[in-house]
Amino acid sequence: MRIGRYARLALHVLSGLITTLAVLPFVTPARHLRLRQRWSVRLLDILGIRLDTDEPYVAPGSLLVANHVSWLDIFVINAAYPAAFVSKAEIRQWPLFGWLAAKNDTVFLRRGSRGHAKIVNGEIAALLELGRHVALFPEGTTTDGSHVQNFHAALLQPAIDAGAPIQPLALAYRLPDGRYTRAAAYDGDLSLGESIAAIIAEQQIVARVRVAPALQTDETPNRKTLAHAARDAIVERIDAL
Repeated sequence: MRIGRYARLALHVLSGLITTLAVLPFVTPARHLRLRQRWSVRLLDILGIRLDTDEPYVAPGSLLVANHVSWLDIFVINAAYPAAFVSKAEIRQWPLFGWLAAKNDTVFLRRGSRGHAKIVNGEIAALLELGRHVALFPEGTTTDGSHVQNFHAALLQPAIDAGAPIQPLALAYRLPDGRYTRAAAYDGDLSLGESIAAIIAEQQIVARVRVAPALQTDETPNRKTLAHAARDAIVERIDAL
């Protein structure tokens, strides 16, 4: 089973490279999103990840905010709600994956630079105003999935600037019988290779996505209040999983 998954994963990554090079430059943004969604769904299937989401209506141009457990989070969200992502600038330097991220609407944030943060906020607000989903992880780092850290409120400012709703998403990884597993976690000193090996070693992992009511930034234009409300909504739903 493991050998088969590794082989299928390699072929799937190769197909993604070919699509990025030969197809994406010539398709509409809407088609681009559909291809990304389909590729993400297939990736989860290859890795033995079953997506379990309530998938209620999410307004176009929402800032999707979620707790952060794994690199898998990006593909779980893209499988349900295709979005541009906000990521730390270091990921742009990753071999292959950094290039793929850059070609798939990732907005890279350089930490500690207020000037760059303003530029990034403008890019995010522009995407939201075009009706595009933008997703970010306000914790700023990953956990093992057993808890949720405090949210960085400054990351929510673009939604306020664009008058866009903030849509909290609660992510959790469980075994088929409902038990907690840290197999999907990508935290601490764990390497990407070790993380992939832990995921492939499990016969199946269930990625659960629960959608909380959207937060309206025109009603509550205070980013700290919004950050607390989004985190509380996510924690409440994770505790219920």
